[in-house]
Amino acid sequence: MHLTKKEKNMLEGCEGRGIQRAMEVLSALGKIYNAERLIPVESVQVSGVSFKNLGDAGLEFLEDWAETGVKARVKAFLNPAGMDLMDWRKLGFPEKFAVKQLRLIDVFKGMGLEPQCTCTPYLAGNKPELGEHVAWSESSAVSYANSVLGARTNRESSISALSSALTGLTPEYGLHLDVNRRADYVVDVRPSIRSASDYSALGYMVGKRVGGRIPYFRGLFNPSPDQLKSLGAAMAASGSVAMYHVENVTPEANPDSIKKDTPVLEIEDLAEGYRELNSKTRVIDLVSIGCPHASMEELEEISSLLEGEKVKTALWITTSRYVKQKAEGSGLLDRIQDSGAVVVSDTCMVVAPVEELGFKSMATDSGKMAFYVPSHCGLRVRFGSLRQCINSALSGRWEP
Repeated sequence: MHLTKKEKNMLEGCEGRGIQRAMEVLSALGKIYNAERLIPVESVQVSGVSFKNLGDAGLEFLEDWAETGVKARVKAFLNPAGMDLMDWRKLGFPEKFAVKQLRLIDVFKGMGLEPQCTCTPYLAGNKPELGEHVAWSESSAVSYANSVLGARTNRESSISALSSALTGLTPEYGLHLDVNRRADYVVDVRPSIRSASDYSALGYMVGKRVGGRIPYFRGLFNPSPDQLKSLGAAMAASGSVAMYHVENVTPEANPDSIKKDTPVLEIEDLAEGYRELNSKTRVIDLVSIGCPHASMEELEEISSLLEGEKVKTALWITTSRYVKQKAEGSGLLDRIQDSGAVVVSDTCMVVAPVEELGFKSMATDSGKMAFYVPSHCGLRVRFGSLRQCINSALSGRWEP
């Protein structure tokens, strides 16, 4: 990999040990993937933010790095933390966990990263342009950036993304290159796809089949940004899809974006997705909406479904603090929380210590959450439409 004189100096420690460490990470990554050079990035999104995932060893590693005095050189957001950073006491998060989580956030802030802890940075003031190179790491954010926005990023690890934040660079390989952004599969969708949960079920099924390849969808008509968000998140969970195309919708979808002799997958119905993402539990302890983090449009829909009602079981809607503040300013937050629901910021149930909060079962309309929560949190999950989930919050039971 060719390095400029400045990059060589960074690698040799001329700008300090912290930058040298970051360059060692990026140089090794470039060598592994045969990158020819490093390229500048406009923004970064760093995963590995929840103390539940990092633990003491990860915290100590980051503290050691921060002590070198390094600072982010580009806009850099964080992935969801393990709790709401402001309302953790009210929500019942353990203080022992909270102390470590807040310490971890302080480390990132000390390195110049913005404490916007969200898996939807594009809804919180970090929305890259078509063709812009970024270094993001959360799987659904990577999928959305590549597919819906037409930006360019690989699915970075927490360490490589942090290294990019500190240097403003990333190796040029993978999805940064035109040749690697063409579709490996065509997916013909036969059933009518309507709700976010339908898009999640579809994404779950396709992700299982294509793994880390790029699918090209035909038969999806006028999906909303939130529906595309659900589709990509589920594919990234059940497979490792970092990019997809939707005919007549996503910016790079055209006949030239499909490789020759591409196999065709036909989706006749969504029954498999709904069946495999569901347990048989009927009692619901927690209804969780907002994985990936909810948009203003989703909060509006939730508000309309809750109008005049009171929840009988916990209903947590997770979103970025940026979106929550917008909802508060418009009065939308009060309308939702008048029902007894809670709008939670900074976190996601997948990376939160939910098992320590007393919940045993969950309802969600997110295929990603339904896929991860049983193994990550030990909860039984019901997966269905937003209306089904809201009805479960109002009754405490899951109804088909």
